[in-house]
Amino acid sequence: QVQLVESGGGLVQAGGSSRLSCAASGRTFSIYTMGWFRQAPGKEREFVAVIRRTGFTTHYADSVKGRFTISQDNAKNTVYLQMNNLAPEDTAVYYCAAGRNYVLSSYTYEYNYWGQGTQVTVSS
Repeated sequence: QVQLVESGGGLVQAGGSSRLSCAASGRTFSIYTMGWFRQAPGKEREFVAVIRRTGFTTHYADSVKGRFTISQDNAKNTVYLQMNNLAPEDTAVYYCAAGRNYVLSSYTYEYNYWGQGTQVTVSS
């Protein structure tokens, strides 16, 4: 099993920045990809970004490309999401996810483990 714990988030003004962290523990050797998803009230969970643990290849949703950056520190088993130029439509609960699949997937069903989520609220 793998446990994921997110931190960061909170209330941010539009145009501001915030960084989320996700620490993984347990059988982390079984993880090939780590990603971020978000879910706004009344909406489905949507893909944000993903990174492959080896090679550091990344993939982003079009809505965040150029504003968000996913990175990782494998020594700490931690993945980060740096969010810049935030807008009110970025308001959501952000979830960290880890997958045993090598593919950089944007589908929730490709991920095996999920964190509890952290709220990001962007005020206008």
